Amino acid sequence: MTGDRPAIVGLLLYLLVAVTPTVLFWMLLRALPAAVTSLLDRRRQRRMPCGPSLESVVGNLRRLRREVRGKPQATQVRRVALLAAYDDTLIDACKLVQVDAPLAAATAADRPFARLLTEAALEAAGIALDPPSRGAATT
Repeated sequence: MTGDRPAIVGLLLYLLVAVTPTVLFWMLLRALPAAVTSLLDRRRQRRMPCGPSLESVVGNLRRLRREVRGKPQATQVRRVALLAAYDDTLIDACKLVQVDAPLAAATAADRPFARLLTEAALEAAGIALDPPSRGAATT
């Protein structure tokens, strides 16, 4: 049955059968590592926490607390900005340790008392806002 189709069709079928496994294998070798890498990257990103770590927030909180409790600020603007940054950092720390932050819903008149309550809640959760100094003697 050599005369039922043209020779070019037979040649194209032969090339299709001979080349297809090679092309598929080559594509698999190129696409599979990219797909696996993409999948692993997505899994790593899912595990990464969003936002700053607890250690950096607590470090910022302690630094701002020292500034708030230290010498008075030179200007009212500086004092208000420092208290606002301290309050925001307190709220961030409460979110990270999953503690209720009364400061988040406080009005302007209630902020000093709410700040005290929030500090107490953080210390009750185990975050020392005033850690002992490095040179202090322990008993």
